[in-house]
Amino acid sequence: MADNTLYEILGVTRGASDSEIKKSYHKLAKEYHPDKNADHGDKFKEISFAYEVLSTPEKRETYDRYGLQGLKEGGGGGGGFPGDMFGDIFGGLFGGMGGGFGGMGGPFGGMGGMGGRRRGPRRGEDTFHQLRVTLEDLYNGKTSKLQLKKTVICKKCHGQGGKAGAMQTCQSCRGRGVKVTMRQIGPGMMQQLQSVCPSCHGEGETINDKDRCKECKGKKVSDETKILEVHVDKGMKDGQKIPFRGEGDQMPNVEAGDVIIVLEAKEHDTFERKGNDLTCSYTIGLTEALCGFNFTVKQLDGRDLVIKSPPGKVIKPGDVKVVYGEGMPMYRNPYEKGNLFIKFDVKFPENSFAVEGNLKKLEKLLPPRPKIEIPVGEDVEEVNLTDIDPTRGGASNSNAYDEDSDDDNDGQGPRVQCAHQ
Repeated sequence: MADNTLYEILGVTRGASDSEIKKSYHKLAKEYHPDKNADHGDKFKEISFAYEVLSTPEKRETYDRYGLQGLKEGGGGGGGFPGDMFGDIFGGLFGGMGGGFGGMGGPFGGMGGMGGRRRGPRRGEDTFHQLRVTLEDLYNGKTSKLQLKKTVICKKCHGQGGKAGAMQTCQSCRGRGVKVTMRQIGPGMMQQLQSVCPSCHGEGETINDKDRCKECKGKKVSDETKILEVHVDKGMKDGQKIPFRGEGDQMPNVEAGDVIIVLEAKEHDTFERKGNDLTCSYTIGLTEALCGFNFTVKQLDGRDLVIKSPPGKVIKPGDVKVVYGEGMPMYRNPYEKGNLFIKFDVKFPENSFAVEGNLKKLEKLLPPRPKIEIPVGEDVEEVNLTDIDPTRGGASNSNAYDEDSDDDNDGQGPRVQCAHQ
């Protein structure tokens, strides 16, 4: 069952937006601030903690996947909370399981108070890998196996590089891993240069060749192939991150970082995704546009959607119609879906597609022409309407129609459009 504790503390739903969470937090923080009532101190800590988790995308992702227990066990992405906050709040939310977060035992331990610096092992860098997925994968969900190479603590020497006591502090850099040199760049001006120690290669320690571990050659780590099962949930999006906590490269005295899988969605031949909606285009003929049609669209789960339009329902070029509930499933709520929008193009028949007699019959079926009164007199002249010849320059070029800028009007007054009566 999903853990909604932090959402309930802030009084919002699980699908609340960032702005809703922020608005609720400010309201509750103002109400329960200790400056107003000292008895509200614990409640204010809970509210602050809930907001810290839910307003940070990575921590919210972890909490939504693994709940409070996942945060307690170090799934929160490397800390970022004061130790006393974890001790107090987890003690309440977990029913007395908060011990170890305030001290140095847990992954969040050793952090004194607000603004206190974290003691203990430093945290390694996160590793990012892209996983290409199709729109079908994001619609239906998918489990992929991803093979990765990572460094792990050498199992033979347990990360010591050799037998016990063989590793010695580098005498060249005195264990700092870097060498500092000074050089003169001008009269009375010196420049300090810092470079990786060539003796220990930045490790700060050295070991004799004869004492090195035969397995890792004194490097303390070895390479290992890891296969991760990546669960792509229904409704996930392009660029969404799937974290694997603590699966990053291992180093002695360093807390392993995370492996973060970033989804990369391929373009689809039929559909384009916009949020939770799907869009596509479809071309129909003039007969279908006027007299109705049936056609099928292959949905991303393999179903054939029969799209119908009744006779007499006119579809104009550029019309957009919707099929409700046939868009993408919503992330973490896959039974709810967005909508499918279809934009129609209408293909008109070629010139002289019917003889004159049939055209007259067709005209009787169509709405009547608008009545146009043709003026008479010496100032009336008939002209020919022809297709544009791209080889001819000047005003006959199609660009003359497309370019509709007032800057080209030379102050001769507003442009005039064709009038319809």
